Amino acid sequence: MTLSASPRPKAVIFDWDNTLVETWPAIHAALARTFERYGLTPWTFEETKQRVRKSMRESFPPLFGERWEEAGAFFKEAFTSIHLDFLKPAPGAEDMLAALKAQGIYLGVVSNKNGDVLRQEAVHLGWEGYFGRIVGAFDAPRDKPAADPVHLALAGSGIACGPDVWFAGDTDVDLECAVTAGCIPVLVRAEPPGNGEFDEFGPAHYVKGCLALSNLMLRL
Repeated sequence: MTLSASPRPKAVIFDWDNTLVETWPAIHAALARTFERYGLTPWTFEETKQRVRKSMRESFPPLFGERWEEAGAFFKEAFTSIHLDFLKPAPGAEDMLAALKAQGIYLGVVSNKNGDVLRQEAVHLGWEGYFGRIVGAFDAPRDKPAADPVHLALAGSGIACGPDVWFAGDTDVDLECAVTAGCIPVLVRAEPPGNGEFDEFGPAHYVKGCLALSNLMLRL
């Protein structure tokens, strides 16, 4: 999709982890504790980055079977005990959010992180004022990549899902969610898309990080 075919959006919905904030170390540490508690071999750090995509209610049952809710509660406790110590903004994220909000663009968050934890992190960073809605796992009837949380993130904004809405994230699940909701998918990460990596749900735009996304918006 060319820039000329992409007018400046009225809204941008962001993924959270490793799009706006850097949280892989905390996720990996809490997941390793959970795997050890339930007799599984912990993933390596790189395996965690590759495999953590979907929400707990979708990803934990195949891993932990009938005990998935118990394992989920253990993971949440482990994660919440350390996550604020590890939490830091992605480079350029706060400047980007401030610039987009100043342009009158509606901003929201859709994440597969537990909604209460997600909002706690936003408050910790002082970012809650940037967003119309911050939507996490279990907040909507279905989690990302379903469209439900995107509709919830836009509720009350007067903006409907469609080409006026960009969804920016770092994984295939984010791109799938964008396409499912009828929004413009934007890949935000340091590594460019690999050959065949996103054949089914490809990005309309690729940017290396938050500053690059902000610059792209200014050029439209």
